[in-house]
Amino acid sequence: MTVQLKINHLTKKFKDVTALDDINLELHSGEVLGYIGPNGAGKSTTIRSILGILRPSMGSVEIFGMDAFKHASKIHEKLSYVPGDVYLWPNLTGGQTIDLLLKMNNQQHTNKTDKLIKDFGLDITKKNKTYSKGNRQKVALIAAFSTEAEIYIFDEPTSGLDPLNEEVFQNHLLKLKQQGKSILLSSHILSEVEKVADRIAIIKDGQIVETGTLEDMQYLTSTLVEATTKDEPIDLKNLSGVNNLVIEKNHVSFQIDAKNLNSVISYLTTLEIIKLKTTKPTLEQIFLQYYKVSGDK
Repeated sequence: MTVQLKINHLTKKFKDVTALDDINLELHSGEVLGYIGPNGAGKSTTIRSILGILRPSMGSVEIFGMDAFKHASKIHEKLSYVPGDVYLWPNLTGGQTIDLLLKMNNQQHTNKTDKLIKDFGLDITKKNKTYSKGNRQKVALIAAFSTEAEIYIFDEPTSGLDPLNEEVFQNHLLKLKQQGKSILLSSHILSEVEKVADRIAIIKDGQIVETGTLEDMQYLTSTLVEATTKDEPIDLKNLSGVNNLVIEKNHVSFQIDAKNLNSVISYLTTLEIIKLKTTKPTLEQIFLQYYKVSGDK
């Protein structure tokens, strides 16, 4: 896969505040990269650096092999972006705004645009000042998905959308992926990221604390195990990696580190397993694990 976006040791300081500290990321063609973290972690600063709005204090951001700050205008010809807070011209209709946004990016209203309008259920005859936050997001998403680009950046794109329109967004995003497009998705809706992302990067206090596939991250964290055995598992508490153990006669539940899972299952087998259920951690559980120690905002 071609590297479309490369962030090298990116550091951004605002006076005495370090917003980003030695960030390294890559985005490949045909890939969805989920970028998650709480408010203030550095997600928006990263995206502004990618868009060429902010000049790095140290390091670099390269898109299509070009410096994102120096060649922002050229890069934006092949880039589509949707922010989390969309502000529109109040006296234009939704349809006029979509066409204007497309024209500003040298694009045209096509049959694809009409299908997107129908899929998102947007009344394009209404003026922007009458729209809810969700409908304003729809205007931006329709324009973005109508745009022929190589990289699509979504920053909290489904904020204000109902679950049905969240699904519409996910379906169109996956179509872009199938076309070989590169997608950076920053979202607080972790279940959404879990569904569509090929790789995930977690940012905390301006630093990337983990990058990888969901499967990789699940291996690094605990698995929930529930089991019923013929004999009571009284020695389970003495085995390595067992946490949050609850024993009720012959029924047991606990969390176990992946590296110790096989040995624990082998022990349960000696007790004659009647019922066994293992549950891998969700992205939300993995995410909270990185933040529970310091209780970040």
